[in-house]
Amino acid sequence: MFVHNHGSKGDNSLLKTITFAITHFTVAFTVAYLLTGDILIGSLIAMVEPAINTVAYFFHEKIWARKERNARDATTSHPVARSF
Repeated sequence: MFVHNHGSKGDNSLLKTITFAITHFTVAFTVAYLLTGDILIGSLIAMVEPAINTVAYFFHEKIWARKERNARDATTSHPVARSF
């Protein structure tokens, strides 16, 4: 359900999600720490917001992959075949 084969190399959306999460957690912690000066508050903010955003990003990627696949399929199918 979450992994689709998009060509010979497969789908990298899960790997992209993981690397995005690492980047997002790092940025969120750094910004929150610099704004508050408190490691605990910075850590809490860095855990909650990026966790929710990472899940949203994963589904965002899946929606875009489906959209691109549908657009690709629509351009490669025969116009008469699409009318039936």
